[in-house]
Amino acid sequence: MTSVLVNPVASRLNNPTVHTLPNGLRIIAEQMPVEVMSLDIWARVGSAVETDAINGVAHFLEHMVFKGTDQLKAGEFERRVEERGAVMNAATSQDYTHFYITCAPQDFATLAPLQLDLVFNPSIPDSDFASERHVVLEEIRRAEDNPQRRTYTHMVESTFDRLPYRRSVLGPSSVIENITPQEMRDFYRTWYQPQNLTIVAVGNLPVEAIIETIVENIPQAFHDRTGAISPAPATSAAVVPEPAFTQIQRHEFTDPTLQQARMMMTWRVPGLQHIEDTYPLDVLSSVMSHGRTSRLVQDLRETRSLVTSISAGNTDYWAQGIFTISARLKEENIEQVEAAVLAHIRELQVNPVKASELNRIRTQVANRFVFGNERPSDRTGLYGYYQTLIGDLEPAFNYPDIIRKITAADVQEAALRYLPTDAYSLVIIRPEKQSADKV
Repeated sequence: MTSVLVNPVASRLNNPTVHTLPNGLRIIAEQMPVEVMSLDIWARVGSAVETDAINGVAHFLEHMVFKGTDQLKAGEFERRVEERGAVMNAATSQDYTHFYITCAPQDFATLAPLQLDLVFNPSIPDSDFASERHVVLEEIRRAEDNPQRRTYTHMVESTFDRLPYRRSVLGPSSVIENITPQEMRDFYRTWYQPQNLTIVAVGNLPVEAIIETIVENIPQAFHDRTGAISPAPATSAAVVPEPAFTQIQRHEFTDPTLQQARMMMTWRVPGLQHIEDTYPLDVLSSVMSHGRTSRLVQDLRETRSLVTSISAGNTDYWAQGIFTISARLKEENIEQVEAAVLAHIRELQVNPVKASELNRIRTQVANRFVFGNERPSDRTGLYGYYQTLIGDLEPAFNYPDIIRKITAADVQEAALRYLPTDAYSLVIIRPEKQSADKV
């Protein structure tokens, strides 16, 4: 087993140690002088590795993990966490799942073994499966009743034709209703392998003590695993991105719960497997819509009042990303706003971004990085995300420096290469008009 101190000179803010076990499981630990400890267990397992037949099982499994182990009865972990004033939770996405706890340093040696047991030894009992299935089904129903979630669903389904990012993380009710406990156990055994896992702990304890506590409480069965039975993740480099759009694809929907229309323009762009290509797109999205002085906000909201809100974003999934421009607006303004957005893109393609704009973005990015490193939970999230999806922490530390090196020419090239004004997906969601007899 090896321990490596990451970035000991270049980064004064971050100095984690990466400890790798012989079976490939990684432990990242860092001492931070605040009276908190955060433990975050990351798995490179999300809805993207599922088949359609079990879509939603990764999220359902997240719920069932908390139903206990041979050593912990259902509800005992939560009780013991709350008794010590600690907090815990979990989350599942397309590309990962993670389980996290925040506690006082003096409670780490007591609570960390419980969390490790919970994630590495879930019993997934038949007795609790049906009741938790109802909880997940209710979560799906609430998501379907949420206008923002419905809007997102329309967007990803219209952007991707075959990649698994078009599917819901929660899965459809029809699938969740039929998943069996054994199917979930098989899924867990297949994907929760050492090489797919990263354990991150940050807080006010010596690094050596943190690592020792974790290693001593990882079940022996995991120490012995080589991970040979685990297939290559479906989100690996073997996944081929979908080609760029070759024309404008228009999709229209109605939603009776909306008071204003929604408009979303999306382009398929590089994902995290080509992370070097994502940086200019991050800058480009900020130039367009970060802050009241950004181009789209200043023109379409502040000056012309054509939108209630507008934003640009570059979403980084592993296999492929989405560059999105989204607006809330009156129906009668849709065509004008679409034309205005395209005009702004053409301007960025023709004329380089001014130095003052680039400087503003660089300052914002650097400050966000500093602000996002203030708490142990911030750092466990940062380290877990990058180690799990990139396999390297350096891009996290170097992000501000990389952004500072992005030139106006880089931004212009990204706009030209990735945001053609004659080929994109356009989703329009209109409020459902009331019939005359309902008015």
